[in-house]
Amino acid sequence: MEYHIISADCHIDLIWLPPELFFENASAAMKERMPYVRESEDGPVWVSKQGAYFGLQNGMGSAGRKYVPGQIHRSDRMASTGLYEDGKKGIRRITDPELRIRDQDLDGVQGEVLYGILGAAQRLGDPLASEEMMRIYNDWLIGFCSSAPERFAGIACIPSHDMQAAVEEIRRVGSKGVLRGLEVAITSALKPLWHPEWHPVWEGAQETGLPVHFHTIGGKRPSTEGLTQLQTRQSFACWLTGFQLQMSEKLMQMIYGAVFEKFPALQLVIGESGIGWIPYILERMNLEWEEQFRDLELTMKPSDYWRRNCHATFQSDPAGLKLIDRLGAENVMWASDFPHPDGVWPDSLETIREEFAEVSDAVRQKIICDNARSLYRFGAA
Repeated sequence: MEYHIISADCHIDLIWLPPELFFENASAAMKERMPYVRESEDGPVWVSKQGAYFGLQNGMGSAGRKYVPGQIHRSDRMASTGLYEDGKKGIRRITDPELRIRDQDLDGVQGEVLYGILGAAQRLGDPLASEEMMRIYNDWLIGFCSSAPERFAGIACIPSHDMQAAVEEIRRVGSKGVLRGLEVAITSALKPLWHPEWHPVWEGAQETGLPVHFHTIGGKRPSTEGLTQLQTRQSFACWLTGFQLQMSEKLMQMIYGAVFEKFPALQLVIGESGIGWIPYILERMNLEWEEQFRDLELTMKPSDYWRRNCHATFQSDPAGLKLIDRLGAENVMWASDFPHPDGVWPDSLETIREEFAEVSDAVRQKIICDNARSLYRFGAA
């Protein structure tokens, strides 16, 4: 297959999965703890019997929000294709391989990297059940990607509360030979990535050759108790605008934690992080390492580990594109973020044309296609 554009960050959200998936495939002991669909005043919703809420079935974004015309411009644009109306009719364009490929053809995208059930482990609030949920999802994803391996690069969901469970799932999905990356679940109980307890996970990932991913989920939303409507909107605007910057902590923990010194073949991807802030963080890390942190067991500058081991994705970042020389053209990958409302689908071609207007053809080709093609082995036999 000929590739021109590959989106390095797209999504399979839990709310678009077959409603019976988890209950039917869970062990007898776990069935009652799995996500399922029930009716509500707003329509079918994904919930758990322990009180978790995942959102409207076939709803908007990873949280399954209700689509409200005129509220978000990008959602209006997506709705104009009939995506949400089809969802209400039970037509799951997101999780039907044929329909999904049709939507990507509409957007001019030949391949996509699929992150899955984003934030679901945090919402479920049941660590043992989340292991089962992820195993079931990963098996479903293997089947989905196997239907069109030249189009889909699936990222397995890996638990983060139990390192042994994480390693077992890494080895299990790695042995299948279908999925092309590992996404570590971000939860409020996540141990710092420099902690030695993570070492078996990094070792397992390095052995399988599958890159490790952390995708931003924004953290806990601020409380709105006692706030006026305007103050609530102001608080939400601050949280939403800055959520990508939280990925700087993950990047610093991996580099300062000497993870890449101990596991030099390990590849890290920070998904939907944006890129414009990264040169500042790298320069700041270099400075602090030179000044006072030479005892961190690093044999290279922090920025050298970034160049050798790290990647980041973005969908719109004009400032970051002006800093490509400092970032490294091989270290960043464009994405449409389909089907999330802060993405650019179905206008990817127009977005690329506008934002890459001052970028050379060779660099643009790396960022919108070649880097992802190489990392995720698109087109490999």
